[in-house]
Amino acid sequence: MSDADNKLTRVGVFYDGNFFSHVSNYYLYHHQRRARINITGLHDFIRKQVATFEGIDERYCQIVDAHYFRGRFSAREAQSRNQLYGERLFDDVLVREGVTTHYLPISTEKETGIDVWFALEAFEQAIYKHFNVCVLIACDGDYVPLARKLNTVGARVMVLGWDFKYVDDQGEERETRTSQWLLGEVTYPVLMSNIIEDRTRRNDPLVNALFVPRKDFGASGPALSESAVPASAGSFEGTIQTLKEGYGFIASSDPAHRGQTFFFFHAEVLNADFNDLKLGDRVRFQLGTNPKGPCAVQVSIMQ
Repeated sequence: MSDADNKLTRVGVFYDGNFFSHVSNYYLYHHQRRARINITGLHDFIRKQVATFEGIDERYCQIVDAHYFRGRFSAREAQSRNQLYGERLFDDVLVREGVTTHYLPISTEKETGIDVWFALEAFEQAIYKHFNVCVLIACDGDYVPLARKLNTVGARVMVLGWDFKYVDDQGEERETRTSQWLLGEVTYPVLMSNIIEDRTRRNDPLVNALFVPRKDFGASGPALSESAVPASAGSFEGTIQTLKEGYGFIASSDPAHRGQTFFFFHAEVLNADFNDLKLGDRVRFQLGTNPKGPCAVQVSIMQ
């Protein structure tokens, strides 16, 4: 074995696909970045981060294996949900980056068995491929036993986690947090949300490369929201009164509901990028309903 082989730090990356998709959707739909996570940029970040923690030359730190785990609907059901094309596009991304996919068929909204498969595969691969560092892109405390088991075979464990809050397409506030128990058990805990929000790294090429350039994600970008059901075919006019990350409120100018404001979700904007909207913009919209009551759907900027 050569000196270079002796120095090589072998990195295995394991994605909890449901968590990763959730994080990527957050940055596309709810964060000011308005872009998905870039797999290429994320892998570059991992290599540099591992090299820094391990105190080695980045040339001798390589991702030698990567695996992505997620439950997936049948082709017929995915097509009925308008998900088939988007799934294929993302598969193409994973293939280009050499990521092995592991899909478990599901027939309900809840995934079952994915975390067990994730843990078993990660542990087995660590044994047979002798990873020096295993990177878990996950947030669940259920992975703590896996981290402990990986330590027993000599693998250091890095976790990439995210903490954030957002308002969903039904107007409900949601929060995602990575298990403190998990972060406390691993060798290298990395809270990615803190790094991304660090203002001192605003112009850091390594951080900016974590996101897909906006011109590249048009085919897999926002789709119309399916959660707000139109209640009326009539259209109304109003002005944008409030803008937040991923949603806003329209003040209606229609005599029938003058003085009322209506929630709208970013994906309901038809003829403009939500990120380009401004307070006071005149809009035309239809009324819909969500679990909280009336809302604005099919929102168009008036030229």
